[in-house]
Amino acid sequence: MRYESPATIENAVDLLANSDGHAFVLAGGTDLLVRMKGDDFNASLVVDIKSVDGMGQIEETADGFVIGAAVPCAALSEHAALVAAWPGVVEAANLIGSTQVQSRCTMSGNLCNASPAADSVPAMVAANAQARIIGPDGRRTIDVADVPTAPGQTSLAKGEIIEAILLPKPGARTGDAYLRFIPRTEMDIAVVGAAVNLTLDTDGTVQTARVVLGAVAPSVVVVDAAADALLGSKLSEDTLKSVEVACVAASNPIDDKRGTVEFRNQVAGVLGRRAAAIAFERAGGQS
Repeated sequence: MRYESPATIENAVDLLANSDGHAFVLAGGTDLLVRMKGDDFNASLVVDIKSVDGMGQIEETADGFVIGAAVPCAALSEHAALVAAWPGVVEAANLIGSTQVQSRCTMSGNLCNASPAADSVPAMVAANAQARIIGPDGRRTIDVADVPTAPGQTSLAKGEIIEAILLPKPGARTGDAYLRFIPRTEMDIAVVGAAVNLTLDTDGTVQTARVVLGAVAPSVVVVDAAADALLGSKLSEDTLKSVEVACVAASNPIDDKRGTVEFRNQVAGVLGRRAAAIAFERAGGQS
């Protein structure tokens, strides 16, 4: 296996595009290094992107935030403007693993690992985040929701790398939240995750909404029916019940040792309504 640590993103793309066999990108390495210990791991090339200029930086722009692909999740909570704008996204990223893991893991890596139970992905999708990708044919920008295509699989072509995650600037009276259920108190993967992002009108009613579930399908589920239930409301009990029912209906989980289908469906509804209430309060709403 060959290890490379290029100084430019163009060199990284060239290495990946011209590699023979299986090539992998190394950012935080919290998933990749574990996989490398397995007997069935096969790689001809590992490209470490941490030395690439800009990969470890968070930039605030007029349009929002540009989060380099190698920014560790722990650094997100140290960026005051990002925390103020997107507390739910930051909370989701800081649920990944232990404190030690969070000092290495990245949102881009969490996204490209393409686990159905990834914590940061539902929150990013709810926030309408995008991924800026660079490859042999240049740069392109796609919705974060369009990156994972199946468990362990992404839409990235050979030679393509996520260069940065783009979070838009939230409008006035916007709030977001992410909640998950795990069997233990920490350091576990989500049995169910739920993210909500909403914006209030001047009269305190919900003007826009986005509800996203994780760990209940092969990839994240955008629950349009739950968002529709929120629109025009001030989060009455009937509205929250409608959100809960919509989340249960949209959930399509599997049975495994960590939770039954029935249990996951119920939890999806509970977390959906709770996340909606938190996002509503953060947006300045009063029910």
